[in-house]
Amino acid sequence: MSTSSPTIPAETARHVLWRYDRTGGCQPAPFTEHLMAAIERADFQNRAILRGAYPALSEAMHLARYDEEGLAKLQAIATGQAPLGCKCGNTAGPFDLQGRCETCTEAAA
Repeated sequence: MSTSSPTIPAETARHVLWRYDRTGGCQPAPFTEHLMAAIERADFQNRAILRGAYPALSEAMHLARYDEEGLAKLQAIATGQAPLGCKCGNTAGPFDLQGRCETCTEAAA
């Protein structure tokens, strides 16, 4: 998975939605709960380290916290409404926010 434009699986989107108490969220396992708390509380340097290890979760947390439409984007990912497929024809996902599948995202990196 590319760390420059990570894909966000539906399950990850649901976990972050749960963290922010939004519709469509589901509670993750305890490790992921603690990891999300660590990402939120980390300083810049440690957040970069966590992003390298957990790019999809870090991107989803960043969307929820800093993107005005982030929670709506995560709800769309969680419900499979967006994106529905990559230009290459892949409809299985996961997809990044530009609608590219994981293979196309890695090829673009």
